[in-house]
Amino acid sequence: MFVIYALPIGLLLGFLLGGRPAGLAAIKFRWTWLAVAGFVTQVILFSAPVSERIGAAGPSLYVASTSMVLAAVIANIRIPGMVLVAVGAALNLTAIVANGGYMPASAAAVAAIGRGDIVTYSNSAVIPSPVLEPLTDVIALPTWLPFTNIISVGDLLIGAGIALVIIVAMRSARNNSMLGAG
Repeated sequence: MFVIYALPIGLLLGFLLGGRPAGLAAIKFRWTWLAVAGFVTQVILFSAPVSERIGAAGPSLYVASTSMVLAAVIANIRIPGMVLVAVGAALNLTAIVANGGYMPASAAAVAAIGRGDIVTYSNSAVIPSPVLEPLTDVIALPTWLPFTNIISVGDLLIGAGIALVIIVAMRSARNNSMLGAG
C-alpha cells in the first residue's frame, strides 16, 4: 500500500517542477501484462478467503508473483527512475526468499501501527530473528496515515523510483513542448 503514496507525491512534485501530465502518456511500458498478472496474483493471494486456505503454497506463490513484477520492472529499466524501483524490488525479493517466502515484519513495528498477530498467510510474518533483517519490514508508518502499514527500505526505494518516473515524464513533456514552441 505504500506505493499509493508515491503516485500523488510524484504528481505533486511533477506539477511543482513545471511538468505536464501529458508526459505520463508518453511512457512506454513493456511487459505490462506480466506486472499486472503479478499484482493481481498478490491481491488474490492475500485476500481473506484465499489466504485462509492457501496453506503451504502461499510462500511459493508470493515469490513467483513478486518475481513476475520484478521481471516486468527490469524490462523497463531504460525508463528514468526504474533503476530505483528495480533495486527496491530486488531487495524485497531477496529478503522474502531468504526468509522462506515471507517478508518478516518487526514485532515493534507491528505493535506501533496497532496490528495484532498475523493469523492467515500474509506477505508479512513476525519472525524472531529474520535473515537480512535490515531489508525487512522494520519501518512503521504513522498511524494517522490512511492505509498505514509497515514498510522496508526496498519499499522506500520503490516509492522513490515511482515518484521519479512520474516527475521525469512530466518534466520531459514540458521540455518537449518548449522545444516545439519556437
